[in-house]
Amino acid sequence: MQLQIGDKAPNFVAYTTQGLINFHDWMEDSWAMFFSHPGDFTPVCTTELGRTAQLELELSLRNVKALGLSTDSVDEHLAWIDDINESQHTDFFVPMITGPDGVLADLYGMINYSENRTTASRQLYIVDESKRIRFAVAYPASVGRNFCEILRVIDALRLTDRSPLVTPADWQPGEPAVISPALDDQDAAIVFKQGWNEVLPYLRYVDTDITCQPCQKKVAITDPEAIS
Repeated sequence: MQLQIGDKAPNFVAYTTQGLINFHDWMEDSWAMFFSHPGDFTPVCTTELGRTAQLELELSLRNVKALGLSTDSVDEHLAWIDDINESQHTDFFVPMITGPDGVLADLYGMINYSENRTTASRQLYIVDESKRIRFAVAYPASVGRNFCEILRVIDALRLTDRSPLVTPADWQPGEPAVISPALDDQDAAIVFKQGWNEVLPYLRYVDTDITCQPCQKKVAITDPEAIS
């Protein structure tokens, strides 16, 4: 199945390191960062899982729950967590799904059959509280994910969900965003009483009220007001 942005995220029941979960019930009214990794006890995946644990507060502030998957067993996951915590100096909290038969990974397009038919790929989905896929990205097996970019996308989605805005290239929280072209100037003047900077008739910049700083490697964003 090729899942697309806007699709309903398929529900499933799976065994994890924290017991049996029903995906949609487990999410409750939160967003989810659902990701797969190629294998336990591997270098890139160890750093990725460690980075996820380091960002526990950041994800919580954004009302995002993390959930991982690989085709390894629960016992292998649990044994690997010790390596993650020791090497990445963290306390790993993410439930990890076991999928040795590959059925769930296949459901979410998390197996790259051109690379390997038995292990999961480096895939990630952001799912919102309505269980819709809002962001999807796949990385090569040899390249670790950029979690600062993932947080940036979540912040941009939260901003544009609550305001008729879109974000320009390389936008970071706190920088001006762009008024949606769906609003003409008359309607925009009602919403954005502070005015805007018009570069082109369809490129109108406006200040935003997000005040958090861009994500820095190994540095957390800890201001709750940043995502209110």
